[in-house]
Amino acid sequence: MKVFSLCALVSLCTLTAATIYENGRERPTRFIDTKIASLGSNATAWSTYGPNATELSYKGRWDSQHISWWAAPGLKFAFTGENVAITFGPHTTNTVLVAYRVAGLDWQLSNITTNATHQFVSPSNPGLNATLPSQLPLTFELRVTNWAYGVQISAVHLAKNEKLIKVPEFSRRIEFIGDSLQSGYGATYEAFSGFGYTVGAGLGETEFSVTAYPGICLHDANCWGNPRGQTYQFFHTSDTSPRALALYNSTPPLYPFASQPTPTDLVIINIGTNDNNTANPVRGDSYYRSYLSFVPRVHETFPDAEIVLMGLWGNFVRQGNTWVQQAKFIDEVERVARELGEQGFPVSYFDTKGILQHGDIGPTFHPTDAGHIKVASHLMRYINIKFGWELKATGPEVQHETLYWNDQVNY
Repeated sequence: MKVFSLCALVSLCTLTAATIYENGRERPTRFIDTKIASLGSNATAWSTYGPNATELSYKGRWDSQHISWWAAPGLKFAFTGENVAITFGPHTTNTVLVAYRVAGLDWQLSNITTNATHQFVSPSNPGLNATLPSQLPLTFELRVTNWAYGVQISAVHLAKNEKLIKVPEFSRRIEFIGDSLQSGYGATYEAFSGFGYTVGAGLGETEFSVTAYPGICLHDANCWGNPRGQTYQFFHTSDTSPRALALYNSTPPLYPFASQPTPTDLVIINIGTNDNNTANPVRGDSYYRSYLSFVPRVHETFPDAEIVLMGLWGNFVRQGNTWVQQAKFIDEVERVARELGEQGFPVSYFDTKGILQHGDIGPTFHPTDAGHIKVASHLMRYINIKFGWELKATGPEVQHETLYWNDQVNY
């Protein structure tokens, strides 16, 4: 069974076993059991690196204790030899699902145990391509698939006398800011299947961070159990999850943006669906004013970045003999983009109208995997045309387990 939450858009949820559905049918899941016994007496057979080793590259938001936050955070490094193991600390969410891969091979999935060591690469492990010369450095990449859960890196282990190698940062960087839509709520592998991750990984040779959490508003209000809105929370390291509240209470640390190895070139903002909901205490004028003040603060944080405001697509409702999209805050978002552009801010508006259709929205009122792919594909081409970004992905898998096809073509 897949382990992650499909709770409603309330951050105060519990970790539960859930099922992946494809067109209403349950998908069998066979995740690899990577947990091993403590290194114990075999510790001398390993070379161990601490979580602060300079060769380790942390992707997305992590704090000073090497705890991951927000959506699809990751870890990347290169290594020699044929063995890689990682010890996860006490602030790892028990059974959190992670994706990992070696070099450009397909992703593998495994549930992680708190305070345990997991061996992801061995000579017999499917994560290692035996046809590649083992003496060549290979890359290892790990991503947390969820948005509310996370891991804490305590140590990285390689075979004795093998080396950990730092992977150079890519030269371009994107910051995604959003809510459940960016973080992949309801998608097969949640943040790992969401359009935020899909754009960042799909562009290729791009660093990215998905600072998004389900249920959160832009306006600084309590929405679906999130105590603060993105106008406050974005500038802090942790998200609004129960584990963040348990660790930091109401005083999360500010995020050290200056510590990023490369400057941010592009910011994609898609937020407001939760503001535009009768369950939350936000009016259109409050949303507009918050957005109008939020974007200049984002610009101040990333002075070299272009900022794209995405139109909000909303849900589809039956009208007569068809389905009609209930777009949200269209006038407000367009107005913010127009007024800030007139003031000289590098802001543009990405209209999402017509990208999604009724069949692209799942039972959770969020995009299906196909819906996320459609949004990501249009947004990637927009970035390519608008800003001249080359599409550099050359083959490695982005969205996992979307290889659907028909083996009967004559019916």
